[in-house]
Amino acid sequence: MFFQLIIAIILGITIGVLFPDLGTQLKPLGDGFIRLIKMIIAPLIFLVIVTGIAHMGDVKAVGRVGVKALAYFLVASTFALIFGLVVGNLMAPGAGLNIDPGTLSEAAVDAKTGGAKAPDAATFVLGIIPASVVDAFAQNALLQVLVFAVFVGSAVIVIGREKVAPVMNFFDAFLTIIYTIMGWVMKLAPIGAFGAMAFVIGQYGVATLGTYAKLIVACYAAALVFIGLLSVVLWLVARVSLWSFLKYTRAEFGLALGTASTESVLPRMMTKLTEAGCSRAVTGLVMPTGYSFNLDGAAIYLSISLLFLAQAFGVQLDLGQQIAALGVLLLTSKGMAGVPGSSFLALSATAAALGIFPVAGVALLLGADRIMDSMRVTVNLLGNCVATFVIAAWEGQLDRTQLRRALGGTESTEPAPLTAS
Repeated sequence: MFFQLIIAIILGITIGVLFPDLGTQLKPLGDGFIRLIKMIIAPLIFLVIVTGIAHMGDVKAVGRVGVKALAYFLVASTFALIFGLVVGNLMAPGAGLNIDPGTLSEAAVDAKTGGAKAPDAATFVLGIIPASVVDAFAQNALLQVLVFAVFVGSAVIVIGREKVAPVMNFFDAFLTIIYTIMGWVMKLAPIGAFGAMAFVIGQYGVATLGTYAKLIVACYAAALVFIGLLSVVLWLVARVSLWSFLKYTRAEFGLALGTASTESVLPRMMTKLTEAGCSRAVTGLVMPTGYSFNLDGAAIYLSISLLFLAQAFGVQLDLGQQIAALGVLLLTSKGMAGVPGSSFLALSATAAALGIFPVAGVALLLGADRIMDSMRVTVNLLGNCVATFVIAAWEGQLDRTQLRRALGGTESTEPAPLTAS
């Protein structure tokens, strides 16, 4: 699969460069594959969480995992935002552009976001609670599906697994069916990656790389350093080698890069994590929640882009303004997964709240935004995988025998130094 994906991506880039019109027309191949993946995401998450919690057998443990995951996400995403600000200050990607605000229009940003607005705190919290279970599944509202699954799994524990054995047997059998379908869909991954990459290059062209060279270099350099920091956390807490894990999941990361979508690999990555020793309950709770609360790659991009835009308009932000911007970004960046133009919404909301630069200035990022997808997707996905290992290790729900078997026996046999009950 990995080599098929590499060949597909190279072919997609080639088609996009040599025949851009044809590349643009291949977009349905990528979109069709993403739709097939979305078809199974909601039932997969529901079944994994319900069966995982039922096997865990402790409602208090479920709450503890959730609290630890949210605490970890808050710390990780805050650090990612701060790290992005540091890189943006050091590299100053927008310095010297001297953009005239009068030449920009908000219409382009509105077209990208569909005129949507960043939700306030109350709207976001209420949006997590499903008004209808059927609608949550129909809309692929992953957080709503997760909330319902936690209730169902907790109810199974309270009632007793024996009393609901027929239902749980059905869930286990249905999960096997979903895994089988997932295997069929994944065989089409190279075709999806080919179509998605051909469209990106054909639509935006390689010339964009030169126009936004400094911004692109700043973001990707920051991503590489941040990945290095994640590798340290992964080893210190869970005693897992990042390199071994990347070799183990190279096909999934290749697909995520090719399709520029973390959703395309969520089902398969959850399976890989459970096969690598993380308990089903921890994986089911942490990975879907992280898609809204732990977007480390997006956080780095937002911080650097904010400074890029301020510098492009000749605005020098002092420490107080940057701290204020950090607070606003921390709020506006949460719960934006799956929202069209989410990064533009977050930056527009921050610009409007602080008055740092005209909201229309966000349109400057339209050309570079799609190129940043590879960076955001990689760091977002890796950050959530690391979070899953960390929480599993803290909870004592990381099977090290299974971990060594999956990753080729290169992991430490010693328990992680940081444990929590």
